[in-house]
Amino acid sequence: MWQQNGFMQGDPDLRLCVRELLELIEQTPEKFRNFSEDDILRKTSPEKWSRKEILGHLIDSALNNLRRFTEIQFLPQPYIIQPYDQVNLVIVNDYQHLPVQQLLNLWQTLNRQIIHVIERIPEQKLAYPVNPQYHNKEMKNLGWIIGDYVAHMKHHMKQIFPSG
Repeated sequence: MWQQNGFMQGDPDLRLCVRELLELIEQTPEKFRNFSEDDILRKTSPEKWSRKEILGHLIDSALNNLRRFTEIQFLPQPYIIQPYDQVNLVIVNDYQHLPVQQLLNLWQTLNRQIIHVIERIPEQKLAYPVNPQYHNKEMKNLGWIIGDYVAHMKHHMKQIFPSG
């Protein structure tokens, strides 16, 4: 499995996805402790998100994808992905002014639940068709959507932690 521009490329290995999520859950809080408060709040430009806001965006992503990963298993097929307004969610949730530990706790908890759900998906349901509503109209499946979630998270983690 690999990513390009934050999107899943190829077929996902769900065991690898779970392993990568677990590593991120374990390592991210410690990495945040290496930043000063200024580093966490700094924006490279007014229209860009701070590290704290990127983490908030990943919380929004986790909330939306947890719902998707569960609903795809029981709603009519193909499941149609409903997009969410990323920018306004970050603004309305005002992640910039919440304690970073609160954000980390919420992000970790949501991703632990996502892992719990992923580990219990029957093999045949991973092939359930999904319409991600991309411009190219290409259909995907639940397994791919899960891999894409992890690729998206890794993309944003590189923004938060550019030196690894």
